[in-house]
Amino acid sequence: MEATRQAVTGHRVTLRELLSLVGEQGLLVFCAILAMPFLLPVSIPLMSTALGLPMLLIAVAVVLNRVPWLPARLLDHSLPADAVQHVLERAARSAARFEHLVRPRLLVLTATPVVNSVNGIVLVIAVIALMAPLPFVPFGNTVPAVGVILLCLGMAERDGAMIVCGYAMTLVASIVVGTLLWFATTVGNDPQGAWDGLSTFVRRLTDAF
Repeated sequence: MEATRQAVTGHRVTLRELLSLVGEQGLLVFCAILAMPFLLPVSIPLMSTALGLPMLLIAVAVVLNRVPWLPARLLDHSLPADAVQHVLERAARSAARFEHLVRPRLLVLTATPVVNSVNGIVLVIAVIALMAPLPFVPFGNTVPAVGVILLCLGMAERDGAMIVCGYAMTLVASIVVGTLLWFATTVGNDPQGAWDGLSTFVRRLTDAF
């Protein structure tokens, strides 16, 4: 991030040039930063869509091992250098907070483009779970947001242990969000049946532990 900030000093830069400068690592850090507002107990309505779409583009780009697809007109649009530097500076400060937690580990999970594509597929699943319409459900978007952050930082810093944790959180997020969506859909047609089903699910989950 700091190197990119220095590279754009003193002149306007196009979005295409900026994406080329930050590379996949910078995009992953940016994706993690976009997920951070969802760590709050309740998210603002429509925030999951507004922030989720660019995150989804980044995740798909990781799967395809290329920069995110955007219209050529948007890619060639020039951006003020001062504004770009300000954003990059804030992103670098945010990333520095997590720097002491991540380090290269289990490198086999980031060793090849194929493995990175698999990681990207899991990231896509986590982002889709995060984008689920659950604005007023406490911590409804928090679990997938944690998965997104772990996966992005793990891939950016080649930390396989963090990627494994991201896999686990994405699995939990898929189960939680799927259950909440099923409950929300069913409760309209059969409230008592939905409540009984949810109670049975929670009881079995508790008994398992």
